[in-house]
Amino acid sequence: MKKFFQKISNYIKESYNELVHKVSWPTRQELSSSTIVVMTASLIMAAVIFVIDFSFENLVDFFYKNVFK
Repeated sequence: MKKFFQKISNYIKESYNELVHKVSWPTRQELSSSTIVVMTASLIMAAVIFVIDFSFENLVDFFYKNVFK
């Protein structure tokens, strides 16, 4: 049982050491620019999906009113 807790303790220490010393965290400027890129891409994708949905809605509505009377 002692080895089990020792392994957990060792894992936590190694994880902390890796997060503090080995991981390269982005700077505030890099994080801000990445956030802007993601938000812009999300808005563009939302607009594209809206246009496609609106087009299909009108196309189906046209078929139901004119073709399938």
